[in-house]
Amino acid sequence: MHHASSGDLDRRGMGDVWTLTVKEFQELSRGERIWYQIFRNPLMMLVIGPIYMFLIYNRFVTGKPGSKERNYVYATNLGILALVLISSYFIGLKAYLLIQLPIIMIGGMAGIWLFYVQHQFEGVYWARHDEWNYENAAVLGSSFYKLPKILQFFSGNIGFHHIHHLSSRIPNYNLEQCHTEIPAFQKIKPLTLSESMKCAKFRLWDEENNRLVGYEVLKN
Repeated sequence: MHHASSGDLDRRGMGDVWTLTVKEFQELSRGERIWYQIFRNPLMMLVIGPIYMFLIYNRFVTGKPGSKERNYVYATNLGILALVLISSYFIGLKAYLLIQLPIIMIGGMAGIWLFYVQHQFEGVYWARHDEWNYENAAVLGSSFYKLPKILQFFSGNIGFHHIHHLSSRIPNYNLEQCHTEIPAFQKIKPLTLSESMKCAKFRLWDEENNRLVGYEVLKN
């Protein structure tokens, strides 16, 4: 569902980072603007976000899932609870938390950053539904995040996100080969690790100029 709506301005909200247009932000009340600014703050997304997402939000059933999906959530929660109780019994709760919390924070920060930068970068494709195109949304709306080899390995080649969005059935160990052997992909500009740091400044989508911008555009 995320792949089928990614980059579509009229179908936002499915597996993406909350992003408003400049016009939408200007139409918000003062309180709504403050909440959006808090949400889009890197500290909120990368530090508080992982704790909320993985320890709270994902532990509850949301939307209108079927009974199978609902039972999977409950079963996962029971599994986590069993793991906590058994581990705490043998090594103590304090030791368990000292091991698990740093892993959750580091892994969560990395995961949220990857997901953010895969769709929030310079030159990203966004369009209204009538003009939206699946291939463009996949190849131009998802970044080619060229990571150092060690990070590429540990992230399961997800830096080749443009190919993953184009065809999610391609296994992660074949994504790099697809990128290398298909000439059309050679034209895609890679996003390096250092360049990706600049993506943290983006806050809004400027429909008039088709680009992501920061709040400074509101002063013009």
